Amino acid sequence: MSLHTPDLTKQPPRSPRVRLGGYVILPRCLDKGRAEIAGKNGDYHYGCPLDQQFLTFAGIDPEALKKELKKSDTEVLEWINAHAKHKRTAPEIAAWTAWQEQRAPDNPDSREFFNSLHKSGAPRRTDIVTWFDLLDLDDYVSFGGKA
Repeated sequence: MSLHTPDLTKQPPRSPRVRLGGYVILPRCLDKGRAEIAGKNGDYHYGCPLDQQFLTFAGIDPEALKKELKKSDTEVLEWINAHAKHKRTAPEIAAWTAWQEQRAPDNPDSREFFNSLHKSGAPRRTDIVTWFDLLDLDDYVSFGGKA
């Protein structure tokens, strides 16, 4: 396993905002996959709906990607670029990344879920608007932070 396998029982994965090859979500996805392989994923799940946002956009099979996770981030990115079904251009990646950074609940059920997590984690904060905001908050609170 990689020397950079996070123990997600002790710390959260990288923020969904962190980029690799211009892609948001990807570093977090790699952390969760590596931790799952090592049995240290805690409450985090590789291939979750957030991961699927990246996997679908790039056209990458999650199980095929998981087999590459012994490699460094740079090597994994090279593999993704070589094996992605959807060969995305830099402007396409930038536009997708910008959209992901601003994505918020878009239906009543997801809004209800979002609001319940927001209320339980930081009911007085008015800056929790996007999914990335909520994930960063949840990671922080889950590991003892006070919001």
